[in-house]
Amino acid sequence: METVVDKNLRGSQVMEYSFGIEEEYFVVGRRTGNIKAELSQAFMKAASKELGSHLTKELLQSQIEVVTHPLVDAEQARQDLLLFRRTLAEVGQKYGIGILAAGTHPLARPDEHLTTNNRRYTKVIKELGIVGLGNALCGLHVHVEVPDPDRRVEIMHRLIPFLPILLALSTSSPCWAGVETGLLGYRNAANDAFPRSGFPEMFRSNAEYEEYVQALTEAKIIADSTYIWWALRPSLRYPTLELRITDSCTAVDDAVAIAGLYRALVRHVVEHPKLNAQFSAVARALTEENRWRAQRYGTTGTYVDVATREAKPFRQMLDETLDLVSADLTALGLDSEVAHLRRIAVNGTSAHRQLVFYRDLRKAGMPRVGALKEVSCWLRNSTEVGSFVDNQPRVDAA
Repeated sequence: METVVDKNLRGSQVMEYSFGIEEEYFVVGRRTGNIKAELSQAFMKAASKELGSHLTKELLQSQIEVVTHPLVDAEQARQDLLLFRRTLAEVGQKYGIGILAAGTHPLARPDEHLTTNNRRYTKVIKELGIVGLGNALCGLHVHVEVPDPDRRVEIMHRLIPFLPILLALSTSSPCWAGVETGLLGYRNAANDAFPRSGFPEMFRSNAEYEEYVQALTEAKIIADSTYIWWALRPSLRYPTLELRITDSCTAVDDAVAIAGLYRALVRHVVEHPKLNAQFSAVARALTEENRWRAQRYGTTGTYVDVATREAKPFRQMLDETLDLVSADLTALGLDSEVAHLRRIAVNGTSAHRQLVFYRDLRKAGMPRVGALKEVSCWLRNSTEVGSFVDNQPRVDAA
């Protein structure tokens, strides 16, 4: 994400809370939907010619990432993501390559992946071993600028209770290495194997956070704070808070709506400095329980209201959150995204659709691997058009 315009941070009377979106994709065969363990350099060269700095490589050769410019308009974000996907699909046709947006690939195994030839990535894999190779996980990352970068850690601390809601809305990883996991968001569970992952530590100030980073860097455990892979973190390069807990969304509208809700939450927490100011160890433990329920049950689960200690169904939690930030959504021009967030809660996420498709194929007698290949092909088709296509198996699926 490029540097946010300085006037937004210093001279502007109206804080726009500009944002940027990063989407990670699996690189797959167009016909089979299977991952491409070795990234085609010819494909990357051709795609980079079209997308420039908007396209980057990832830790594993089976993954790539697209990055928007800083934006203040949700519709522009939608158009940018659709353009990126359409361009990658068009370029990929020449090379038999497609892209797949989901938290996990249904069939890919850790032993299939190759590391990208990059000093940083080689070092990560050397340190983490199979944990690093098991990072065949694709996320939706959203940067939102904050008016005072020195307050980012305090704001991050107070945003933690909202993270399970954002995760539940994004779940797209019900299968892993050819197995139906029983979770809707397995990516988050797999990511917990990484060090310095999960929720941020209970730091309340930038000074505490910097002391932690300094201790790790001086001990030569990490090179800088980009090796801290929390679900929400201060960006090293930009004056933003980066949301990282969410799965890569198969449908563009899902990604844009979730990014909009996160943006509104950042604004709300900034504008209401007492909100979650007393976030305690007990509240954090309850939120951790909600994170588990989000990755297990998603939008169909019941959650603990951290403030009241009541058990509430997801739709009620979402409605109350949307009511809480309604003025922020309006101020940021995001009212149109609210209806889509509610549609996700009613119709389900990518994970729900994958499971329905997979189970229907299994009931029809298709073998497990064949059914998961069909899901992979459906995910590619849906990713490239930017919305969910009809669940129709190919004629040669058997």
